[in-house]
Amino acid sequence: MTSAPRLRLTAIEAFERPVTLRLPFRFGVVTLREAPQLFIRAHVRLSDGRVGEGVSAELLVPKWFDKSPELSNEDNFNQLRRAVAIAARHMVGAGEQTAFGITAAANAGHRAECTAAGLNGLVASFGTALIERAIIDALGRLDKMPAAALVRDNRLGITIALTPDLAGFDLGSYLAGVKPAATIFARHTVGLVDAITRADTQGKRLDDGLPESLEEVIAAYGHVYFKLKVGGKADDDIERLAQIAAVLDRAAGPYRATLDGNEQYENVDAVLELWRRIGEDARLARLKASLLLIEQPITRAQALSKPVHALARDIAVEIDESDSDYDVFPRARALGYHGISAKSCKGFYRALLNSARVVHYNEQYGGGFVMSAEDLTTQGGIAVQQDLLLASLVGATHVERNGHHYVDGMAGAPQAEQDAYLAAHADLYRLSGNGRARLNIQNGAVSLRSIGEAHGLGSAVVPDWTQMTSSPKAE
Repeated sequence: MTSAPRLRLTAIEAFERPVTLRLPFRFGVVTLREAPQLFIRAHVRLSDGRVGEGVSAELLVPKWFDKSPELSNEDNFNQLRRAVAIAARHMVGAGEQTAFGITAAANAGHRAECTAAGLNGLVASFGTALIERAIIDALGRLDKMPAAALVRDNRLGITIALTPDLAGFDLGSYLAGVKPAATIFARHTVGLVDAITRADTQGKRLDDGLPESLEEVIAAYGHVYFKLKVGGKADDDIERLAQIAAVLDRAAGPYRATLDGNEQYENVDAVLELWRRIGEDARLARLKASLLLIEQPITRAQALSKPVHALARDIAVEIDESDSDYDVFPRARALGYHGISAKSCKGFYRALLNSARVVHYNEQYGGGFVMSAEDLTTQGGIAVQQDLLLASLVGATHVERNGHHYVDGMAGAPQAEQDAYLAAHADLYRLSGNGRARLNIQNGAVSLRSIGEAHGLGSAVVPDWTQMTSSPKAE
């Protein structure tokens, strides 16, 4: 194992591009039609004097990080921009550390300032997540090493400083075994307003050459993994799941699925009632047998207040929106939760350390603990590639992917940038009929070969900064 280099974050720059969806995407309390994509360029200086840059990107998704109904979408965008600005101050102020050491040193102060500013823990996580990924990318580019090698050799300097419950666990050996797979299955999201059959699109078709219904998606991409949104009203959810099941049972062959509650149920009793009704409905027999887990069905205000053991006896229940800091998974485990999600927008290190906890808990408690990999409508290019790589590094064999369905490829990116991605990552993208670079999904899976080999965090290409606008100041 090589030693972790020390470096300092000297500055960050933030840029944005608008993203318009080709299809509306409803999850939880919002129907998303457009949002900015935020790009971070981090400047670092290593202790040996070398200087370099790294990049990260994420969509500014409204009504997921903070679902307060009194906040507008623009308010939510500004919350996330402000979290990045606060994180930048604390991470620059951390001085010379290892890459992970910068996050560890800045975490408490950053979160305290975010709390004082009225920003919740999930919003705060977004700020550090984007910057730490850009730092990792910079180190990998300077060292001419892919991110997986940085993790395996622990050149990032990852410790249990933020996860003391891992004391006694051989973190070094765990990290040394991390490696990306050659491919990963794409788990297709079925949003709450998505068309299920082609007939559902009658009179409102785009006819843009891309699939517009679940039926067409399966035919086009060969998906065998699915993520099904439920909306918190059991009668409506049962009927919609039955419509989905009719298509999956007919068209998908052997399949697996997850349910995502997006905090739409008030308490565990309401979710237990939904689960009971799923089991009693003959139309859902095959769907129920396919289910792997239920993702955050209970509202954030209640999710960590009462046990969920009664539900978890039948199916793994996972924390997602409640995963606001490094201490959440142990608290959730004590209440009966057996799963936690990996999402780039919540933190690269937190996902890795939580995946170590899954291994540790399975050793301690006899199995049953899981980590799933989830999307936040990641866009083609930097965002989707970093998220795919993280999903593979935490051991996921399938990952929710939805950005390629709701957005028309790399819409908004200049053609020269799209061409660069097509050339450098020819296994991951294909050129569509309208000239756009799109995610290349075959037999329900995508290739990870080129992103696993790229120096830095998953991308051999740097976006064209000249074709973006500076991110508005949020403070």
